[in-house]
Order: sequence, then C-alpha cells, then structure tokens
Amino acid sequence: MSDVRHVLVLPDRDAAQEAAEALGERFGIDEEPRLVRDALAGEDDAEDAQWLVVLRDEARRLDPGALDEFAGEWDGWREEP
Repeated sequence: MSDVRHVLVLPDRDAAQEAAEALGERFGIDEEPRLVRDALAGEDDAEDAQWLVVLRDEARRLDPGALDEFAGEWDGWREEP
C-alpha cells in the first residue's frame, strides 16, 4: 500500500496543536500527527511561520474535502500533494 499523507497548513503553533488534538476526536485517527514549523521564505521571525500538521492515511479512509473544511476552522487549509 502506498504511503498517503495529508498536510494541513495552519497559521500558528497553537492552531496546529489544537487541530492535531481534535483530529483524533473528529476522524478517529490513532497515530499522533506530526507538527512541523514551516518558515516562510526569507522570514526569520517565528511569528511569520506557518505550522504543518502531517498525518498518514495509508488506508485512504480520510476524506480530503472534510480535512480541508476541518483545517478551515483554524483559518488553515489542506495542501494538495
């Protein structure tokens, strides 16, 4: 089975942490999502960093549209692979 990942892009660390916690409740995800700081090109200020929530979906059971809507609750979006 291929390694399918979803990446949610969120505006700050707090939003990413809240979303990561809510993912388990909303979608029944067993594996802890990874949080990754993504500094915007040319920016050194941590305030200008986006945060990524990376989750694996090898069974392909997560609906991309539902994940995009979910990320939107924190002013974020799902990145297309």
